[in-house]
Amino acid sequence: MTAARSGAITEWRSYPMLPIAAALGYATSVIHIYGLGPYIAPISETFGWSRTQTTVGLTLATLIQAVFSIPLGMALDRIGPRNFGVIGMVLTLGAFALLGTATGGTGNWLLLWTIMSLATLPVQATVWTSAVASRFEASRGLAFAITLCGASVAAALFPWLGTTLIDSWGWQTAMAIQAAIWGAIAFPVIFLFFRGAHDRTRSEKASGAKVERDLEGIGFVEGLRSSIYVRLLAASLLFTFTIIALVVHFVPILNDAGFDRQGAAGIAALIGIFSIVGRLATGFMLDKFRGSLVGAVVFLLPVLGCLLLLTMGSHYAGAMLAGALIGLTLGAEIDVIVYLTTRHFGLKSFGALYGGLLAALSIGTATGPLAASYVFDSFGDYMPFLWLTIAFMVASSAALATLPTPRFGIAKH
Repeated sequence: MTAARSGAITEWRSYPMLPIAAALGYATSVIHIYGLGPYIAPISETFGWSRTQTTVGLTLATLIQAVFSIPLGMALDRIGPRNFGVIGMVLTLGAFALLGTATGGTGNWLLLWTIMSLATLPVQATVWTSAVASRFEASRGLAFAITLCGASVAAALFPWLGTTLIDSWGWQTAMAIQAAIWGAIAFPVIFLFFRGAHDRTRSEKASGAKVERDLEGIGFVEGLRSSIYVRLLAASLLFTFTIIALVVHFVPILNDAGFDRQGAAGIAALIGIFSIVGRLATGFMLDKFRGSLVGAVVFLLPVLGCLLLLTMGSHYAGAMLAGALIGLTLGAEIDVIVYLTTRHFGLKSFGALYGGLLAALSIGTATGPLAASYVFDSFGDYMPFLWLTIAFMVASSAALATLPTPRFGIAKH
C-alpha cells in the first residue's frame, strides 16, 4: 500500500462525517441562490415586477458577501470555522424564511435581502472548506468534492422542493416551510460533526491539548501579488458570472422554450444530479492528475450546453443534455478553485486568500443573474446571454490551462 493511499484511509477513518456535515452546511449557504429559480415568476407576478427587479436582491446579497469575504477569511485563520458554521446556519434559514414576508415595496425587498446577505456571511464556502482542508491532505480532492456536493444537492433539491411547496402553499409560505424542512435535516449533523483542526472539543480544552495546525504556505500579501492568483481570480469571476446565471434562470429559459413549470423543474433537477457526478469525478481526478488541466477541460462543458440550448432547447433531449453538461461543470467550479488555492499557496493564509477568490465568485454570482435578467428584459429572450456564456467559459478555461506546476503537495501530470 502506498503512503498516499495509507494516508487517505487514515483521514477517512478519523473524520468520516466531517465532509458530509460540511456538505450540508454548504448547501445551506446557497439556498437563496439555487432555491430562487422557482420563486422568480410568482414573485414577479404578485408584485408586477420585472425579473430584473425580482433578482436585484440576489445581486445586493452577493456583493455584500464579496466585501466581507477577505475579513471573514482572516478571522477563520485565527478562530476556526465551527462557531461560524453553526450560528450562521440558523441565521441563514431564518433570513430565507423572512423573504416570504415581502410586501411589494422596493425598500422592503432590499431590506430583506440585506438581512439575507448578512445572515449568510458566516456560512460562506470558506468556512466549510477550511475545516476539511485542515483534516485532509492525501485525499483532499475527494474530501472537497463531497463537501461541495452540498451545492449539487441544493441545485437538485431546492428547485423541486420550492416548486412543490409553491403549488401547495403559495410562494410566501413556501419559503418558511422550505427553510424549516432543510433546518431539520441539516442542523443536527452540522452541530454534531462539523469541527476542523482549529476547533477543539471540550475534552481537548479540559486537558489543555494543543490543536495541530498546518501552517505550510505563503503569506496573504505575497499571494495577492502572484500572477497565479490573478488568473484564479479571472477564472472565478468569469465562471460564476455565467454558470450561476444559467442555473438561476434555467427554469425560466426552459419555460420560454415551451416547457411547463413542472417539466422545466424536472429537467432543471438534472443539473443538481449531474453536478454530484461532476464533483465526485472531479475530486477523484484532482487527486490523480494535474488540477489546472482538469479544471480547464471541465470548464468547457457549458459551451456545449449553451450550444444545445441555442439549437435544440425546445426538445427534451437537447434540454436534458444541456442540463447534464451544465451540471457536470457546476460540480467542478468551487472544487477546482479551492483545490488549486491550497496547492499553489498552501494553508498558512488559506482563509484570507480564498476569501479574495470567494469575493470574485460572489461578484460573478451577484452580477450574472442580474445581467441575464437584463438581457431578457431588453431582448425578450436569453439567446444573447447564452452566446456571452460561451465566450466567458472559453476564457475561464484558458486562465486555468496556463497555470504552472503547484508549489505545495505532490505534483501531478
